[in-house]
Amino acid sequence: MTKIELLIYNAAQVVTCGGADGPKRGAAMTDVGLIEGGAVAVSGGQIVAVGPTAELRAAYTADQMIDAAGKVVCPGFVEPHTHVVYAGDRVNEFELRVKGTSYQEIMAAGGGIVSTTTAVRQASVEQLVAETLPRLDAMLALGTTTVEIKTGYGLDTASEMKMLRAIEMLAEQHVVDIVPTFLGAHAIPTEYKGQAEAYTDLVIEEMLPTAAAWYQSSTFAARHIPLFNDVFCEQNAFSLDQSRRVLEAGLALGLPVKIHADEFTALGGVSLAVELGAVSADHLDVTTPAERAVLAASETVGVVLPAVNFNLGSTHFADARALIDDGAALALSTDINPGSAPCPSLPLVMAMACRYQKLLPAEALNAVTRNAAYAIGLGDRLGSLAPGKQADIVIVAAPDYRHLAYQFGGNLVATVIKRGQVVGG
Repeated sequence: MTKIELLIYNAAQVVTCGGADGPKRGAAMTDVGLIEGGAVAVSGGQIVAVGPTAELRAAYTADQMIDAAGKVVCPGFVEPHTHVVYAGDRVNEFELRVKGTSYQEIMAAGGGIVSTTTAVRQASVEQLVAETLPRLDAMLALGTTTVEIKTGYGLDTASEMKMLRAIEMLAEQHVVDIVPTFLGAHAIPTEYKGQAEAYTDLVIEEMLPTAAAWYQSSTFAARHIPLFNDVFCEQNAFSLDQSRRVLEAGLALGLPVKIHADEFTALGGVSLAVELGAVSADHLDVTTPAERAVLAASETVGVVLPAVNFNLGSTHFADARALIDDGAALALSTDINPGSAPCPSLPLVMAMACRYQKLLPAEALNAVTRNAAYAIGLGDRLGSLAPGKQADIVIVAAPDYRHLAYQFGGNLVATVIKRGQVVGG
């Protein structure tokens, strides 16, 4: 028998989310790679084998054994779109929205992103880290083991770099894997009101080169974790032309592309994302059928964010059902942020996606694991339970994986394992 470090055995279901290379699409989204009575063998922080309990118990002896009887074993959840680093809150704006004020009206009155920008500019790196760590703890307890984090609340070079330093410090202090994204083109700051072109030039000529230089000496580069470049392509934010210039400038500096597209207005951001080889195009609330076809024919993952629609009290959600049916690779994320989505829970997002966007529970699970990993460029390392993959595993206190979407309002996650080590539950 082979000696290993950890054997999880006797699971009601092992859900591998495995398959051929690349994100799942179409009918493959309904296949979660289910093994009843399954087991997972782990050593050196990686998965060694996955299969029936009898086979793995006959082949391996382990330092640590976890009996998962009556429970589901699945990949750790992956967050491909967050704004989880920020200072303060926007609870007052929540109350305004309840009274009927729109998100865009709040932004026009100096709230929204601009409000958080003021708080972030006044905060130290240490304060940003201290305020974010509990949010990451909450996400980990809910099964999230990898988190993409964007800047975008600094909106000047010094403050955007402060956010990048905070993100790096969080990666050093917290057990979750963190993937950084530079989002200097998130909004037009107050001091550039009416000067969107001038601010766009600042992002291109000063911010991006500074961020790219920082990345080269960062711990992220040393661990081959990419720094993405993102832009909010939207009316009253960045035009299609400005978005193109920002993303092309990042590509010239070696920063791969992400994009916020089609949240309120369809400006052609999806086609731009596909043209530039973006790893993901996110939001997609008003994406047209023609643009869905463009996305489906590409390698770009579509990331939809139903917690935003729910939080804004909207009855309109991205047409995730059509995206899957058209053949696009689909992922889900919380978009956790202080304004439009103060939500740390991917299981709750799965529940929303099933009810409002008509995803099947299998599709929702693949969307927060395998496909989400590809939406941050790490699908070769994370997002499924397969030999050679990182041993990021969640044990769910339910006998069927569908309970993750069926139940809501609580937390079914019993145990969280990161790189083969129990870190929660």
